[in-house]
Amino acid sequence: MTGRLLSPLTRRILIVNILPLAILVAGVLYLDEYREGLIVAELAALETQAEIFAGALGEGAIGTRPDGAQFVLPNVARPMLRRLTAPTRTRARVFAAEGSEVADSLFLTGQGGVVQVETLRPPDGSDAPTTVFNGIYDLFVALLPTGERLPPFPGSVPLRASDLPIAVAALDGGVGTSRWSNEAGGMLFGAIAPVQRFKQVLGAVLLTANSDDIDAAVRAVRFDILKVFAVVLALTVMLSLYLANAIARPVRRLAAAADRVRHGHGEADEIPDFTRRRDEIGDLSASLRDMTEALWQRIEANESFAADVAHEIKNPLTSLRSAVETVARVGDPAKQAALMDIIQDDVKRLDRLISDISDASRLDAELARGEMEAVDLGRLLPALVQVHETALVQGTGGSGDNTGRQVPTLAFSGESANCTVSGIEGRLVQVFQNLISNARSFTPPGGKISLSVRRDRGDVVVNVEDQGPGIPADSLDSIFERFYSERPEGESFGRHSGLGLSISRQIIEAHGGAIHAENIDGTGGRRLGARFVVRLRAARP
Repeated sequence: MTGRLLSPLTRRILIVNILPLAILVAGVLYLDEYREGLIVAELAALETQAEIFAGALGEGAIGTRPDGAQFVLPNVARPMLRRLTAPTRTRARVFAAEGSEVADSLFLTGQGGVVQVETLRPPDGSDAPTTVFNGIYDLFVALLPTGERLPPFPGSVPLRASDLPIAVAALDGGVGTSRWSNEAGGMLFGAIAPVQRFKQVLGAVLLTANSDDIDAAVRAVRFDILKVFAVVLALTVMLSLYLANAIARPVRRLAAAADRVRHGHGEADEIPDFTRRRDEIGDLSASLRDMTEALWQRIEANESFAADVAHEIKNPLTSLRSAVETVARVGDPAKQAALMDIIQDDVKRLDRLISDISDASRLDAELARGEMEAVDLGRLLPALVQVHETALVQGTGGSGDNTGRQVPTLAFSGESANCTVSGIEGRLVQVFQNLISNARSFTPPGGKISLSVRRDRGDVVVNVEDQGPGIPADSLDSIFERFYSERPEGESFGRHSGLGLSISRQIIEAHGGAIHAENIDGTGGRRLGARFVVRLRAARP
Protein backbone atom coordinates (compact mmCIF):
# COMPACT_ATOMS: atom_id res chain seq x y z
CA MET A 1 0.00 0.00 0.00
CA THR A 2 3.02 2.25 0.30
CA GLY A 3 5.64 3.42 -2.16
CA ARG A 4 3.13 4.61 -4.75
CA LEU A 5 3.04 8.23 -5.84
CA LEU A 6 -0.72 8.14 -6.34
CA SER A 7 -3.01 5.51 -4.93
CA PRO A 8 -5.58 3.87 -7.24
CA LEU A 9 -8.34 5.73 -5.39
CA THR A 10 -6.55 9.06 -5.94
CA ARG A 11 -6.16 8.32 -9.64
CA ARG A 12 -9.83 7.44 -9.96
CA ILE A 13 -10.92 10.62 -8.20
CA LEU A 14 -8.63 12.72 -10.42
CA ILE A 15 -9.94 11.06 -13.57
CA VAL A 16 -13.57 11.39 -12.52
CA ASN A 17 -13.14 15.09 -11.71
CA ILE A 18 -10.86 16.12 -14.59
CA LEU A 19 -12.38 14.12 -17.45
CA PRO A 20 -15.78 15.90 -17.51
CA LEU A 21 -14.01 19.26 -17.32
CA ALA A 22 -11.70 18.34 -20.20
CA ILE A 23 -14.63 17.08 -22.29
CA LEU A 24 -16.53 20.30 -21.63
CA VAL A 25 -13.60 22.48 -22.67
CA ALA A 26 -12.89 20.35 -25.75
CA GLY A 27 -16.54 20.59 -26.72
CA VAL A 28 -16.53 24.37 -26.32
CA LEU A 29 -13.41 24.62 -28.48
CA TYR A 30 -14.74 22.24 -31.11
CA LEU A 31 -18.36 23.37 -31.29
CA ASP A 32 -17.38 27.03 -31.65
CA GLU A 33 -20.49 29.01 -32.53
CA TYR A 34 -18.56 32.22 -31.91
CA ARG A 35 -16.17 31.42 -34.78
CA GLU A 36 -19.01 30.51 -37.10
CA GLY A 37 -20.73 33.79 -36.27
CA LEU A 38 -17.57 35.72 -37.17
CA ILE A 39 -17.34 33.89 -40.49
CA VAL A 40 -20.97 34.68 -41.37
CA ALA A 41 -20.41 38.32 -40.48
CA GLU A 42 -17.23 38.43 -42.57
CA LEU A 43 -18.99 36.99 -45.62
CA ALA A 44 -21.85 39.48 -45.27
CA ALA A 45 -19.38 42.36 -45.02
CA LEU A 46 -17.47 41.14 -48.08
CA GLU A 47 -20.70 40.85 -50.05
CA THR A 48 -21.59 44.44 -49.18
CA GLN A 49 -18.13 45.64 -50.12
CA ALA A 50 -18.30 43.73 -53.42
CA GLU A 51 -21.54 45.46 -54.32
CA ILE A 52 -20.00 48.86 -53.43
CA PHE A 53 -16.88 48.11 -55.50
CA ALA A 54 -19.04 46.95 -58.40
CA GLY A 55 -21.10 50.16 -58.25
CA ALA A 56 -17.96 52.33 -58.20
CA LEU A 57 -16.42 50.48 -61.13
CA GLY A 58 -19.68 50.68 -63.05
CA GLU A 59 -19.67 54.45 -62.71
CA GLY A 60 -15.97 55.26 -63.13
CA ALA A 61 -14.15 52.50 -64.97
CA ILE A 62 -16.32 51.85 -68.05
CA GLY A 63 -15.16 52.66 -71.56
CA THR A 64 -16.86 52.55 -74.98
CA ARG A 65 -15.41 50.93 -78.09
CA PRO A 66 -15.82 52.47 -81.58
CA ASP A 67 -18.62 50.04 -82.24
CA GLY A 68 -20.48 51.36 -79.20
CA ALA A 69 -19.87 48.34 -76.99
CA GLN A 70 -18.99 49.12 -73.36
CA PHE A 71 -16.27 47.40 -71.37
CA VAL A 72 -14.26 47.68 -68.15
CA LEU A 73 -11.14 49.87 -68.51
CA PRO A 74 -8.25 47.93 -66.90
CA ASN A 75 -5.99 50.97 -66.49
CA VAL A 76 -8.73 52.80 -64.60
CA ALA A 77 -9.93 49.77 -62.63
CA ARG A 78 -6.48 48.92 -61.17
CA PRO A 79 -5.86 52.19 -59.28
CA MET A 80 -9.49 52.26 -58.20
CA LEU A 81 -9.18 48.78 -56.73
CA ARG A 82 -5.92 49.75 -55.08
CA ARG A 83 -7.46 52.80 -53.45
CA LEU A 84 -10.64 50.99 -52.42
CA THR A 85 -8.82 48.04 -50.81
CA ALA A 86 -6.11 50.10 -49.10
CA PRO A 87 -7.97 50.48 -45.75
CA THR A 88 -8.82 46.78 -45.70
CA ARG A 89 -7.03 43.47 -45.91
CA THR A 90 -8.98 42.31 -48.93
CA ARG A 91 -7.85 41.52 -52.44
CA ALA A 92 -9.98 42.61 -55.37
CA ARG A 93 -10.08 41.13 -58.86
CA VAL A 94 -12.11 42.26 -61.86
CA PHE A 95 -13.29 39.92 -64.57
CA ALA A 96 -14.32 41.10 -68.04
CA ALA A 97 -17.59 40.01 -69.54
CA GLU A 98 -15.91 37.15 -71.40
CA GLY A 99 -14.37 35.84 -68.12
CA SER A 100 -10.76 37.02 -68.30
CA GLU A 101 -9.11 38.76 -65.35
CA VAL A 102 -8.43 42.41 -66.27
CA ALA A 103 -7.43 43.91 -62.88
CA ASP A 104 -5.99 42.81 -59.55
CA SER A 105 -5.45 45.01 -56.53
CA LEU A 106 -2.12 43.30 -55.81
CA PHE A 107 -0.71 44.13 -59.24
CA LEU A 108 0.28 47.66 -60.13
CA THR A 109 1.16 48.91 -63.61
CA GLY A 110 4.22 51.19 -63.89
CA GLN A 111 6.97 52.16 -66.28
CA GLY A 112 8.73 48.88 -65.58
CA GLY A 113 5.62 46.84 -66.19
CA VAL A 114 3.27 45.06 -63.80
CA VAL A 115 4.44 44.87 -60.17
CA GLN A 116 2.88 42.52 -57.54
CA VAL A 117 2.36 44.10 -54.13
CA GLU A 118 2.36 41.76 -51.07
CA THR A 119 1.35 43.02 -47.64
CA LEU A 120 3.81 41.73 -45.03
CA ARG A 121 2.75 40.70 -41.57
CA PRO A 122 4.15 42.69 -38.64
CA PRO A 123 7.14 41.08 -36.90
CA ASP A 124 6.34 38.68 -34.08
CA GLY A 125 7.34 40.36 -30.83
CA SER A 126 6.22 37.51 -28.56
CA ASP A 127 8.54 36.26 -25.84
CA ALA A 128 9.71 32.65 -25.61
CA PRO A 129 6.97 31.39 -23.21
CA THR A 130 4.27 32.95 -25.39
CA THR A 131 5.79 31.38 -28.49
CA VAL A 132 5.84 27.97 -26.82
CA PHE A 133 2.26 28.38 -25.64
CA ASN A 134 1.18 29.44 -29.13
CA GLY A 135 2.87 26.36 -30.56
CA ILE A 136 1.07 24.11 -28.09
CA TYR A 137 -2.20 25.86 -28.92
CA ASP A 138 -1.67 25.41 -32.68
CA LEU A 139 -0.89 21.72 -32.13
CA PHE A 140 -4.01 21.30 -29.99
CA VAL A 141 -6.21 23.07 -32.54
CA ALA A 142 -4.73 20.96 -35.33
CA LEU A 143 -5.86 17.84 -33.45
CA LEU A 144 -9.45 19.07 -33.32
CA PRO A 145 -11.54 17.64 -36.15
CA THR A 146 -12.85 20.26 -38.55
CA GLY A 147 -16.50 20.50 -39.31
CA GLU A 148 -16.10 20.75 -43.10
CA ARG A 149 -13.59 20.19 -45.86
CA LEU A 150 -13.16 23.25 -48.09
CA PRO A 151 -12.06 23.15 -51.72
CA PRO A 152 -8.72 24.82 -52.46
CA PHE A 153 -8.72 28.23 -54.06
CA PRO A 154 -7.63 28.02 -57.73
CA GLY A 155 -3.96 28.87 -58.07
CA SER A 156 -3.86 29.78 -61.76
CA VAL A 157 -2.49 33.23 -62.68
CA PRO A 158 -4.19 35.04 -64.20
CA LEU A 159 -7.45 33.75 -62.81
CA ARG A 160 -10.43 33.13 -65.07
CA ALA A 161 -14.09 33.35 -64.13
CA SER A 162 -14.62 29.79 -65.30
CA ASP A 163 -12.35 28.65 -62.42
CA LEU A 164 -14.94 29.82 -59.90
CA PRO A 165 -18.61 28.80 -60.01
CA ILE A 166 -19.65 32.00 -58.20
CA ALA A 167 -17.84 34.10 -60.85
CA VAL A 168 -19.77 32.38 -63.62
CA ALA A 169 -22.99 33.12 -61.73
CA ALA A 170 -21.95 36.75 -61.19
CA LEU A 171 -21.45 37.28 -64.94
CA ASP A 172 -25.05 36.22 -65.27
CA GLY A 173 -26.06 38.94 -62.80
CA GLY A 174 -25.94 37.06 -59.50
CA VAL A 175 -24.30 37.99 -56.18
CA GLY A 176 -22.67 35.26 -54.10
CA THR A 177 -20.19 34.26 -51.41
CA SER A 178 -17.97 31.23 -50.90
CA ARG A 179 -15.18 29.77 -48.78
CA TRP A 180 -11.97 28.02 -49.76
CA SER A 181 -8.81 26.72 -48.16
CA ASN A 182 -5.59 28.54 -48.90
CA GLU A 183 -2.04 27.29 -49.29
CA ALA A 184 -1.20 28.03 -45.63
CA GLY A 185 -3.93 25.71 -44.44
CA GLY A 186 -6.21 28.54 -43.37
CA MET A 187 -9.52 29.72 -44.71
CA LEU A 188 -10.17 32.14 -47.57
CA PHE A 189 -13.46 34.04 -47.88
CA GLY A 190 -14.83 35.44 -51.11
CA ALA A 191 -17.75 37.58 -52.32
CA ILE A 192 -18.53 38.58 -55.90
CA ALA A 193 -20.93 41.06 -57.51
CA PRO A 194 -21.59 41.95 -61.17
CA VAL A 195 -20.28 45.24 -62.60
CA GLN A 196 -23.26 46.77 -64.41
CA ARG A 197 -23.95 49.84 -66.51
CA PHE A 198 -27.58 50.57 -67.28
CA LYS A 199 -28.53 47.01 -66.24
CA GLN A 200 -25.93 45.58 -68.61
CA VAL A 201 -23.41 43.18 -67.02
CA LEU A 202 -19.96 44.30 -68.14
CA GLY A 203 -17.93 42.17 -65.73
CA ALA A 204 -17.65 41.11 -62.13
CA VAL A 205 -15.58 42.12 -59.10
CA LEU A 206 -14.31 39.43 -56.70
CA LEU A 207 -13.22 40.30 -53.16
CA THR A 208 -11.22 37.77 -51.13
CA ALA A 209 -9.88 37.91 -47.57
CA ASN A 210 -8.03 35.40 -45.43
CA SER A 211 -9.13 34.30 -41.98
CA ASP A 212 -6.27 35.92 -40.03
CA ASP A 213 -8.50 38.42 -38.22
CA ILE A 214 -11.08 35.77 -37.38
CA ASP A 215 -8.39 33.33 -36.29
CA ALA A 216 -6.88 36.01 -34.05
CA ALA A 217 -10.26 36.77 -32.47
CA VAL A 218 -11.02 33.07 -31.98
CA ARG A 219 -7.52 32.51 -30.60
CA ALA A 220 -8.03 35.30 -28.06
CA VAL A 221 -11.37 33.80 -26.93
CA ARG A 222 -9.89 30.31 -26.76
CA PHE A 223 -6.94 31.63 -24.78
CA ASP A 224 -9.38 33.11 -22.28
CA ILE A 225 -11.21 29.79 -22.09
CA LEU A 226 -7.95 27.90 -21.61
CA LYS A 227 -6.83 30.33 -18.91
CA VAL A 228 -10.06 29.75 -17.02
CA PHE A 229 -9.68 26.02 -17.65
CA ALA A 230 -6.13 26.09 -16.28
CA VAL A 231 -7.29 27.82 -13.08
CA VAL A 232 -10.26 25.49 -12.67
CA LEU A 233 -8.05 22.49 -13.46
CA ALA A 234 -5.55 23.51 -10.79
CA LEU A 235 -8.34 23.94 -8.24
CA THR A 236 -9.91 20.62 -9.30
CA VAL A 237 -6.61 18.78 -8.92
CA MET A 238 -5.95 20.31 -5.49
CA LEU A 239 -9.47 19.59 -4.26
CA SER A 240 -9.33 16.07 -5.72
CA LEU A 241 -6.03 15.40 -3.96
CA TYR A 242 -7.50 16.76 -0.72
CA LEU A 243 -10.60 14.57 -1.13
CA ALA A 244 -8.52 11.51 -2.02
CA ASN A 245 -6.26 12.10 0.97
CA ALA A 246 -9.28 12.58 3.24
CA ILE A 247 -10.61 9.20 2.06
CA ALA A 248 -7.52 7.14 1.23
CA ARG A 249 -5.38 8.08 4.25
CA PRO A 250 -7.86 6.93 6.93
CA VAL A 251 -8.72 3.87 4.85
CA ARG A 252 -5.02 2.98 4.66
CA ARG A 253 -4.73 3.43 8.43
CA LEU A 254 -7.76 1.21 8.97
CA ALA A 255 -6.35 -1.43 6.63
CA ALA A 256 -2.93 -1.33 8.31
CA ALA A 257 -4.52 -1.65 11.75
CA ALA A 258 -6.68 -4.54 10.53
CA ASP A 259 -3.56 -6.28 9.16
CA ARG A 260 -1.80 -5.89 12.51
CA VAL A 261 -4.80 -7.37 14.30
CA ARG A 262 -5.01 -10.19 11.74
CA HIS A 263 -1.36 -11.11 12.27
CA GLY A 264 -1.80 -11.00 16.03
CA HIS A 265 0.36 -7.92 16.60
CA GLY A 266 -2.40 -5.65 17.88
CA GLU A 267 -5.33 -5.51 20.25
CA ALA A 268 -8.94 -4.56 19.62
CA ASP A 269 -8.25 -0.88 20.32
CA GLU A 270 -5.65 -0.79 17.50
CA ILE A 271 -8.40 0.21 15.05
CA PRO A 272 -8.35 4.04 14.71
CA ASP A 273 -11.46 5.87 15.84
CA PHE A 274 -12.78 8.19 13.12
CA THR A 275 -16.32 8.49 14.41
CA ARG A 276 -15.85 12.24 14.87
CA ARG A 277 -15.81 12.62 11.08
CA ARG A 278 -19.57 11.87 11.01
CA ASP A 279 -19.37 10.33 7.54
CA GLU A 280 -19.07 6.91 5.91
CA ILE A 281 -15.40 6.61 6.96
CA GLY A 282 -16.49 7.21 10.54
CA ASP A 283 -19.21 4.57 10.15
CA LEU A 284 -16.64 2.13 8.74
CA SER A 285 -14.28 2.86 11.62
CA ALA A 286 -17.03 2.28 14.18
CA SER A 287 -18.10 -0.95 12.47
CA LEU A 288 -14.51 -2.23 12.30
CA ARG A 289 -13.93 -1.38 15.96
CA ASP A 290 -17.16 -3.10 16.98
CA MET A 291 -16.38 -6.12 14.80
CA THR A 292 -12.83 -6.38 16.17
CA GLU A 293 -14.08 -6.01 19.72
CA ALA A 294 -16.68 -8.72 19.09
CA LEU A 295 -14.02 -11.00 17.59
CA TRP A 296 -11.73 -10.49 20.57
CA GLN A 297 -14.59 -11.17 22.94
CA ARG A 298 -15.40 -14.30 20.96
CA ILE A 299 -11.77 -15.40 21.07
CA GLU A 300 -11.57 -14.76 24.80
CA ALA A 301 -14.92 -16.50 25.30
CA ASN A 302 -13.67 -19.52 23.32
CA GLU A 303 -10.48 -19.64 25.39
CA SER A 304 -12.49 -19.38 28.60
CA PHE A 305 -14.97 -21.96 27.33
CA ALA A 306 -12.17 -24.37 26.45
CA ALA A 307 -10.63 -23.94 29.90
CA ASP A 308 -14.01 -24.47 31.60
CA VAL A 309 -14.71 -27.55 29.47
CA ALA A 310 -11.34 -29.02 30.29
CA HIS A 311 -11.91 -28.40 33.98
CA GLU A 312 -15.46 -29.81 34.02
CA ILE A 313 -14.51 -32.92 32.05
CA LYS A 314 -11.41 -33.50 34.16
CA ASN A 315 -13.43 -33.91 37.35
CA PRO A 316 -15.60 -36.88 36.23
CA LEU A 317 -12.65 -38.38 34.38
CA THR A 318 -10.57 -38.25 37.56
CA SER A 319 -13.40 -39.81 39.53
CA LEU A 320 -13.95 -42.40 36.83
CA ARG A 321 -10.25 -43.31 36.71
CA SER A 322 -10.07 -43.65 40.47
CA ALA A 323 -13.16 -45.87 40.54
CA VAL A 324 -11.88 -48.09 37.71
CA GLU A 325 -8.50 -48.50 39.38
CA THR A 326 -10.12 -49.30 42.72
CA VAL A 327 -12.73 -51.76 41.47
CA ALA A 328 -9.99 -54.06 40.18
CA ARG A 329 -8.45 -54.32 43.67
CA VAL A 330 -11.64 -54.64 45.71
CA GLY A 331 -12.93 -58.17 46.31
CA ASP A 332 -16.08 -57.27 48.22
CA PRO A 333 -19.08 -57.56 45.84
CA ALA A 334 -20.98 -54.82 47.67
CA LYS A 335 -18.12 -52.37 47.33
CA GLN A 336 -17.66 -53.36 43.71
CA ALA A 337 -21.35 -52.61 43.07
CA ALA A 338 -20.98 -49.20 44.76
CA LEU A 339 -17.94 -48.42 42.62
CA MET A 340 -19.82 -49.51 39.49
CA ASP A 341 -22.62 -47.08 40.44
CA ILE A 342 -20.05 -44.32 40.70
CA ILE A 343 -18.65 -45.28 37.28
CA GLN A 344 -22.14 -45.18 35.76
CA ASP A 345 -22.85 -41.78 37.33
CA ASP A 346 -19.56 -40.43 35.96
CA VAL A 347 -20.34 -41.81 32.51
CA LYS A 348 -23.80 -40.21 32.63
CA ARG A 349 -22.28 -36.90 33.71
CA LEU A 350 -19.72 -37.08 30.89
CA ASP A 351 -22.42 -37.91 28.38
CA ARG A 352 -24.54 -34.97 29.56
CA LEU A 353 -21.53 -32.65 29.54
CA ILE A 354 -20.47 -33.63 26.04
CA SER A 355 -24.03 -33.28 24.69
CA ASP A 356 -24.50 -29.82 26.23
CA ILE A 357 -21.00 -28.68 25.20
CA SER A 358 -21.70 -29.78 21.64
CA ASP A 359 -25.01 -27.90 21.67
CA ALA A 360 -23.37 -24.78 23.12
CA SER A 361 -20.53 -24.83 20.57
CA ARG A 362 -23.01 -24.96 17.66
CA LEU A 363 -25.36 -22.40 19.12
CA ASP A 364 -23.80 -19.22 17.69
CA ALA A 365 -23.61 -20.57 14.14
CA GLU A 366 -27.17 -21.90 14.24
CA LEU A 367 -28.53 -18.63 15.61
CA ALA A 368 -26.70 -16.69 12.88
CA ARG A 369 -28.06 -18.93 10.10
CA GLY A 370 -31.55 -19.41 11.52
CA GLU A 371 -34.56 -17.79 9.87
CA MET A 372 -36.61 -15.53 12.11
CA GLU A 373 -40.34 -16.16 12.04
CA ALA A 374 -43.41 -15.11 13.99
CA VAL A 375 -43.77 -17.16 17.20
CA ASP A 376 -47.02 -16.86 19.18
CA LEU A 377 -46.01 -17.39 22.82
CA GLY A 378 -49.68 -17.23 23.83
CA ARG A 379 -50.14 -20.57 22.06
CA LEU A 380 -46.62 -22.01 22.41
CA LEU A 381 -46.41 -21.96 26.22
CA PRO A 382 -49.78 -23.72 26.90
CA ALA A 383 -48.82 -26.34 24.35
CA LEU A 384 -45.43 -26.77 26.04
CA VAL A 385 -47.12 -27.23 29.42
CA GLN A 386 -49.45 -29.85 27.92
CA VAL A 387 -46.51 -31.72 26.38
CA HIS A 388 -44.67 -31.82 29.72
CA GLU A 389 -47.74 -33.05 31.57
CA THR A 390 -48.50 -35.70 28.92
CA ALA A 391 -44.90 -36.92 28.94
CA LEU A 392 -45.00 -37.18 32.75
CA VAL A 393 -48.24 -39.17 32.76
CA GLN A 394 -47.09 -41.51 29.99
CA GLY A 395 -43.72 -42.01 31.64
CA THR A 396 -44.97 -42.68 35.17
CA GLY A 397 -48.64 -43.52 34.83
CA GLY A 398 -49.61 -40.80 37.31
CA SER A 399 -48.44 -37.70 39.04
CA GLY A 400 -45.35 -39.22 40.67
CA ASP A 401 -41.84 -39.82 39.45
CA ASN A 402 -40.07 -43.18 39.04
CA THR A 403 -39.61 -43.43 42.80
CA GLY A 404 -43.25 -42.81 43.58
CA ARG A 405 -42.73 -39.31 44.93
CA GLN A 406 -45.09 -36.49 44.03
CA VAL A 407 -43.67 -34.25 41.30
CA PRO A 408 -44.39 -30.52 40.90
CA THR A 409 -47.40 -29.56 38.83
CA LEU A 410 -47.06 -27.20 35.89
CA ALA A 411 -49.68 -24.49 35.23
CA PHE A 412 -50.08 -21.71 32.68
CA SER A 413 -51.85 -18.38 33.05
CA GLY A 414 -51.87 -15.06 31.31
CA GLU A 415 -52.84 -13.52 27.99
CA SER A 416 -53.20 -15.52 24.82
CA ALA A 417 -53.46 -12.67 22.29
CA ASN A 418 -50.95 -10.09 21.05
CA CYS A 419 -48.03 -12.09 22.44
CA THR A 420 -46.24 -12.79 19.17
CA VAL A 421 -42.47 -12.35 18.90
CA SER A 422 -40.02 -12.74 16.05
CA GLY A 423 -37.57 -15.57 16.60
CA ILE A 424 -36.47 -19.14 16.00
CA GLU A 425 -39.20 -21.29 17.48
CA GLY A 426 -37.05 -24.35 18.22
CA ARG A 427 -34.51 -22.32 20.21
CA LEU A 428 -37.20 -20.46 22.14
CA VAL A 429 -38.76 -23.80 23.05
CA GLN A 430 -35.32 -24.90 24.28
CA VAL A 431 -35.13 -21.84 26.55
CA PHE A 432 -38.49 -22.49 28.19
CA GLN A 433 -37.75 -26.22 28.52
CA ASN A 434 -34.50 -25.36 30.30
CA LEU A 435 -36.33 -23.00 32.66
CA ILE A 436 -39.05 -25.57 33.38
CA SER A 437 -36.43 -28.28 33.98
CA ASN A 438 -34.52 -25.98 36.31
CA ALA A 439 -37.72 -25.11 38.19
CA ARG A 440 -38.63 -28.81 38.57
CA SER A 441 -35.25 -29.56 40.10
CA PHE A 442 -35.72 -26.93 42.84
CA THR A 443 -39.47 -27.21 43.51
CA PRO A 444 -40.31 -29.63 46.35
CA PRO A 445 -42.54 -32.67 45.71
CA GLY A 446 -46.15 -31.65 45.25
CA GLY A 447 -45.18 -28.04 44.61
CA LYS A 448 -46.32 -25.86 41.75
CA ILE A 449 -44.50 -24.32 38.76
CA SER A 450 -46.28 -21.37 37.13
CA LEU A 451 -45.82 -20.07 33.58
CA SER A 452 -47.37 -16.77 32.56
CA VAL A 453 -47.13 -14.46 29.57
CA ARG A 454 -48.26 -10.87 29.20
CA ARG A 455 -47.85 -7.88 26.95
CA ASP A 456 -45.87 -4.94 28.36
CA ARG A 457 -46.08 -2.09 25.83
CA GLY A 458 -43.73 -3.11 23.01
CA ASP A 459 -42.45 -6.25 24.78
CA VAL A 460 -43.73 -9.71 25.59
CA VAL A 461 -42.81 -10.86 29.11
CA VAL A 462 -42.74 -14.53 30.20
CA ASN A 463 -42.43 -15.49 33.90
CA VAL A 464 -41.42 -18.95 35.13
CA GLU A 465 -41.97 -19.26 38.91
CA ASP A 466 -41.14 -22.12 41.25
CA GLN A 467 -41.68 -22.80 44.96
CA GLY A 468 -38.10 -23.76 45.71
CA PRO A 469 -35.66 -22.29 48.23
CA GLY A 470 -34.88 -19.31 46.01
CA ILE A 471 -31.52 -18.02 44.84
CA PRO A 472 -28.75 -16.51 46.97
CA ALA A 473 -28.69 -12.75 46.45
CA ASP A 474 -25.09 -12.80 45.31
CA SER A 475 -25.82 -15.51 42.72
CA LEU A 476 -28.74 -13.92 40.87
CA ASP A 477 -26.45 -13.12 37.95
CA SER A 478 -23.78 -15.79 38.28
CA ILE A 479 -26.33 -18.61 37.83
CA PHE A 480 -26.29 -17.73 34.11
CA GLU A 481 -22.56 -18.40 33.87
CA ARG A 482 -21.29 -21.60 32.28
CA PHE A 483 -21.01 -24.68 34.48
CA TYR A 484 -22.70 -23.07 37.47
CA SER A 485 -23.09 -26.13 39.69
CA GLU A 486 -25.12 -25.24 42.77
CA ARG A 487 -27.89 -27.89 42.84
CA PRO A 488 -30.60 -28.77 45.38
CA GLU A 489 -29.97 -31.47 47.95
CA GLY A 490 -31.03 -34.95 46.97
CA GLU A 491 -30.70 -34.47 43.19
CA SER A 492 -29.00 -37.40 41.53
CA PHE A 493 -25.43 -36.76 40.46
CA GLY A 494 -24.72 -35.84 36.81
CA ARG A 495 -28.24 -34.86 35.78
CA HIS A 496 -27.27 -31.26 34.98
CA SER A 497 -24.18 -29.91 33.24
CA GLY A 498 -24.51 -26.30 34.39
CA LEU A 499 -24.92 -25.05 30.81
CA GLY A 500 -28.72 -24.81 30.57
CA LEU A 501 -29.17 -21.30 31.92
CA SER A 502 -26.07 -20.05 30.10
CA ILE A 503 -27.44 -21.38 26.82
CA SER A 504 -30.84 -19.84 27.58
CA ARG A 505 -29.35 -16.38 28.14
CA GLN A 506 -27.30 -16.70 24.94
CA ILE A 507 -30.42 -17.57 22.93
CA ILE A 508 -32.54 -14.77 24.41
CA GLU A 509 -29.82 -12.13 23.87
CA ALA A 510 -29.40 -13.33 20.26
CA HIS A 511 -33.12 -12.55 19.84
CA GLY A 512 -32.55 -9.03 21.16
CA GLY A 513 -34.17 -9.80 24.50
CA ALA A 514 -33.11 -10.13 28.14
CA ILE A 515 -33.43 -12.70 30.90
CA HIS A 516 -32.90 -12.31 34.64
CA ALA A 517 -33.69 -14.08 37.88
CA GLU A 518 -35.26 -12.72 41.06
CA ASN A 519 -36.57 -14.10 44.31
CA ILE A 520 -40.24 -14.21 45.31
CA ASP A 521 -40.46 -12.79 48.82
CA GLY A 522 -43.45 -13.17 51.09
CA THR A 523 -44.48 -11.49 54.30
CA GLY A 524 -41.86 -11.22 56.99
CA GLY A 525 -39.05 -11.60 54.47
CA ARG A 526 -39.84 -15.28 53.94
CA ARG A 527 -38.61 -16.51 50.55
CA LEU A 528 -41.34 -18.26 48.57
CA GLY A 529 -39.35 -19.31 45.52
CA ALA A 530 -37.58 -17.99 42.43
CA ARG A 531 -38.83 -16.25 39.32
CA PHE A 532 -37.14 -16.20 35.91
CA VAL A 533 -38.24 -13.30 33.70
CA VAL A 534 -37.80 -13.42 29.91
CA ARG A 535 -38.44 -10.20 28.01
CA LEU A 536 -38.63 -10.26 24.18
CA ARG A 537 -39.55 -7.54 21.73
CA ALA A 538 -43.03 -8.00 20.31
CA ALA A 539 -43.29 -8.64 16.60
CA ARG A 540 -44.63 -5.87 14.42
CA PRO A 541 -48.15 -6.55 13.14
